Amino acid sequence: MIDPQLLRDSPDTLRRSQEARGASVQLVDQAVAADADRRTSIQQFEKLRAEQNAFGRTVASAPSDQKRALVLQAQALAEQVKNAGQKAADAEAEFTRIVGSIGNVTIEGVPAGGEDNFVTLREVGAQATFDFEPRDHAELGELLGAIDIARGVKVSGSRFYFLKGVGARLELALMNMALDKALAEGFTPLITPTLVRPEIMAGTGFLGEHSDEIYYLPADDLYLTGTSEVALAGFHSDEILDLSNGPLRYAGWSTCYRREAGSAGKDNRGILRVHQFNKLEMFTYVLPEDAEAEHDRLVSWQESMLAACELSYRVIDVAAGDLGSSAARKFDIEAWVPTQGTYRELTSTSNCTTYQARRLDIRYRTESGKTTPVATLNGTLATTRWLVAILETHQQADGSVVVPAALRPYLGGLEIFEPQA
Repeated sequence: MIDPQLLRDSPDTLRRSQEARGASVQLVDQAVAADADRRTSIQQFEKLRAEQNAFGRTVASAPSDQKRALVLQAQALAEQVKNAGQKAADAEAEFTRIVGSIGNVTIEGVPAGGEDNFVTLREVGAQATFDFEPRDHAELGELLGAIDIARGVKVSGSRFYFLKGVGARLELALMNMALDKALAEGFTPLITPTLVRPEIMAGTGFLGEHSDEIYYLPADDLYLTGTSEVALAGFHSDEILDLSNGPLRYAGWSTCYRREAGSAGKDNRGILRVHQFNKLEMFTYVLPEDAEAEHDRLVSWQESMLAACELSYRVIDVAAGDLGSSAARKFDIEAWVPTQGTYRELTSTSNCTTYQARRLDIRYRTESGKTTPVATLNGTLATTRWLVAILETHQQADGSVVVPAALRPYLGGLEIFEPQA
């Protein structure tokens, strides 16, 4: 949720942010009006309630011959207070509904526009070239006995798969290497729930325009998470945090689920776009003034992982219209996928400023003793999709794949994946 004070003091800032996102600017005007109506209704309710309390004292001290008439007046006043209270509650709900539809205020410098309007910040590493016709990761996975898509479809339907043999070992190696990286940087590891309550899912901003991407279990009123960010954000909901010793950093390991609604025909081959995958997600709670520096740190840790996997990649500043509602800025890191001749996203990291914390009531205590929302950030450190780039980048003419040196200790020293007979 946006800062209501910013809405009152600088609605033009919100209008510019909405315009950059390609979202409704009119929502800001509606929110300003709803905020005014809410405050007026609350003031009227509080005024009537004060009058009711004062009149109650008058009735209590009145002579008995006057009390009957005064009690009737008190009853009429009580009805007015009740109606005013309902009006204030309705105004509060309407304000919350409107303001909850406004995306987080983008940080200055975020490019305006949609998916194709990102800005490339840097490209790192030479793109893989071959003196043979390279195989895609699906074919390599089959040759190596690492990925079984046919049986995944048989068991669960399209966009499901089995990782087996060296494929399963490679994912576990990657995740464990990422976990070691997170531990070295002071993260506390968590294995998170993958089913969460509606208020937690809503609090992170995932029940907006992309809610059709989320699996929902109506019988239990629970949502399956598409990232452990959701559970990690809810971990400290309704709490006051002590950030005097620096950020609180968590690394959440979980299976993730996405419906991939609207993606029919896109990336049908292989495991690039699937319904279920594993991921290690970084999540940090920081002082708002430290959020941008923390964002850069998360990116640097992600880059060190891609470098360790010996991948060519680029870092992009995602355009405002391609941000989720909770992100004020997002950097994607995309690896070169040789058979597609393009970069594909492997990881992203978002600065959500105080947007999620306001919705989930996560605060810290300032030097003055007051409480105010913290900032939250998230970023992926490893996920199943990385196997696509690793297999394709390090393949050889015979279908074998050279294991990046940094991953070998997590694979018992294995240096090369050999095709199965």
